[in-house]
Amino acid sequence: MAGKKPEKGDEEAGVIRTMIKALFMVIFAGILMIWIMSPTNTYWKIWLTKIGAKVNQSTYFGPQGTPLLIFMFPVLAIAVLGSLYLHLGKKGNANPLARLESGKRRQCLGGWKKPMLVKGPLGIVSGIELSIFFMFMALLIWCLSNHLKNTFATLTAQNAAKLGEHLWEMKLEMSALMIGVVGYICLAFLFFPVARGSSVLGVLGLTSEGSIKYHIWLGHIVMTIFTAHGLLYILYWALTNQISQMIKWAKHGISNLAGEISLLAGLLLWATTFPRIRRKFFELFFYTHYLYILFVLFFIFHVGISYALMSLPAFYLFIIDRFLRFLQSRRRVRFTSARLLPCQTLELNFSKSPGLSYNPTSVVFLNVPAISKLQWHPFTVTSNSNLEADKLSVAIKSEGTWSTKLYRMLSSSSPIDRLEVSIEGPYGPTSSHFLMHDMLVMVSGGSGITPFISIIRELIFTSQTLGKKTPRLLLICSFKNSLDLTMLDLILPGTGTPYELSNLQLEIQAYVTREKQPTSDNSKLLRTLWFKPHPTDAPISAILGPNSWLWLGLIISSSFVIFLILIGIIGRYYIYPIDHNTNTVFPYTAKAFLYVLVMCVSIAATASAAVLWNKKRNAMEAKQIGNVEGPTPTTSPGSWYNADRELESLPHQSLAEAISVHYGKRPDLKRILFDCEGSSVGVLACGPKKMRHEVATICSSGMADNLYFESISFSW
Repeated sequence: MAGKKPEKGDEEAGVIRTMIKALFMVIFAGILMIWIMSPTNTYWKIWLTKIGAKVNQSTYFGPQGTPLLIFMFPVLAIAVLGSLYLHLGKKGNANPLARLESGKRRQCLGGWKKPMLVKGPLGIVSGIELSIFFMFMALLIWCLSNHLKNTFATLTAQNAAKLGEHLWEMKLEMSALMIGVVGYICLAFLFFPVARGSSVLGVLGLTSEGSIKYHIWLGHIVMTIFTAHGLLYILYWALTNQISQMIKWAKHGISNLAGEISLLAGLLLWATTFPRIRRKFFELFFYTHYLYILFVLFFIFHVGISYALMSLPAFYLFIIDRFLRFLQSRRRVRFTSARLLPCQTLELNFSKSPGLSYNPTSVVFLNVPAISKLQWHPFTVTSNSNLEADKLSVAIKSEGTWSTKLYRMLSSSSPIDRLEVSIEGPYGPTSSHFLMHDMLVMVSGGSGITPFISIIRELIFTSQTLGKKTPRLLLICSFKNSLDLTMLDLILPGTGTPYELSNLQLEIQAYVTREKQPTSDNSKLLRTLWFKPHPTDAPISAILGPNSWLWLGLIISSSFVIFLILIGIIGRYYIYPIDHNTNTVFPYTAKAFLYVLVMCVSIAATASAAVLWNKKRNAMEAKQIGNVEGPTPTTSPGSWYNADRELESLPHQSLAEAISVHYGKRPDLKRILFDCEGSSVGVLACGPKKMRHEVATICSSGMADNLYFESISFSW
């Protein structure tokens, strides 16, 4: 079937999207310009003075009006614009030809996206990432140097003598203060990467999973800066015999004790993020991360709401995302079946709403209360929302404590009829760009094959709907043992829509590294378990329905409007009669608490209303799905790997013909990648860190200009 040609409505939507993105980038550039200008006298003495003269006299917002206008409003505006942009693009992404053209436009950045650094503290870093990192560090140095220069210019020995201090003591105090001010910049960007459903990341072509490393970089920088800020102040107080300042909680101005509580929470959180501790004590790392609540709350109490608003916009968007995730996690999803592989691997199959669509390499977070009510674990979605309209699948390898318990529970001799599962997601890229390459090489190790299963299924679907060939596919997968080869069974859906592999140019090179010949037991066959969901279990659906981006933009804008209305009423009729905009009477902590409370109430009210509005539609779809579901199958799908059993279908036969197995050796990745033909060869790697570094090194060597590398890692 030929792909659809772009319709007139699609073209008009494309024009509108271009205009929205242009406005998005203009406002985004303006936000960056504000931060660049923030340490200059031009900003403080001219811009801020003029704006404050008009805004700060308001009886509704007072001194908080300026940061609301300069910092909060622009960031929330680009988030709303981003939501509208992605909503309009959702229809276009459903058209394979449109995805192909979109992918070709992205190829112009291919050179900048090649790895520049492979080994080091930053991990695998592309040229564009390295450039942005150095520009951000330059921004921090620029701000710190300008703040110190402008501040030191006002300090004189005469002024110090009047205050009974030495000049070096005043400079030490000002240095500590200005280092803390620079930390505002890092904090302003810290929460952007961890909003899983972020429209800002989507417009920039990023995903939360791929952006976690930016959050890690920013986290290390912000904690280094704030730790230096705190230590310098403690040193200053100790040298000037003012150590009692450490327990000061000022009614007006900076609250030192609140800052120390915030820093202590941050240090405890930070201590568990280092790789050795995180890998060995993952649960400790996971739970201590909730200290971010204390860290942010006491930071607000420390500096006061006026200064905190400079760094809060990204946190505002994160809270919206986090509350929506909380609402979605309250549901129990319809768990229908599981495929058990002899290599200690599970494929869990869930019923999903046909209106829920997602792109390859998406992930979901799973919670199984029978194992742990608090633990949530991310897993790659292996199904394809086009090929399998009513099913969502994830693959889980038994490698940790949680996954091992799950496998034992499902494979026990006493089978269970139902398992309660909650899901957050799916989260992933807003569009797929794999069609832009002439050839796609996917290099995996062990369970790293799972994101590639979703890509292969996407191209199976695309090969049936496009009137042209899809990229040639080469899957290079390494396994420790022969039994692990059965993971290749997951490439084909167990049941569902008919599919055809003959149009797909697929080659699979499988390597078994620890065995020189097959040693697997053919009696251990793939098994399928079927479950009887409870009537209250619902199919997986988008928490905000099919038009989730549009609803997200509505939540952001309406919650902010409600926040402004409520805080304006409180300011006009409660704060202003006491303070009269002098900022010296009403307690800073009380004002900060009111702002935080109103912010949370506004977000909770609007998000809950949006979810309830969409809940009825989701319930109707769930009822329809329940009515059309057929009887429980009693047989398991065939396996390409069981040579003693007749292959049950043409797809399994085609898959078997595409697989070549090599025993007792590892793939010669350099030879294989350099032999790949085509003007554009996409190289994706997922698996152990050493393997991903090896592939990145080959692609960045400069010996093959046609290799475009992309690392897929979920080890955060």
